[in-house]
Amino acid sequence: MSQEAVPQQGASAPPKGLLQQMEELMAALNADLTQLDAELSGGRARGSGEVDHG
Repeated sequence: MSQEAVPQQGASAPPKGLLQQMEELMAALNADLTQLDAELSGGRARGSGEVDHG
């Protein structure tokens, strides 16, 4: 994410609190997906790319 490269545009930019909330939600989602991926990979003898990390 290149948030530093985007100049602040006053009212058109979302409130910093909203960005903070979105970042926290994305971090939590990423942690959940990482844990799920580890559980699925560890529970199977063959981890043949069933989870696409895009």
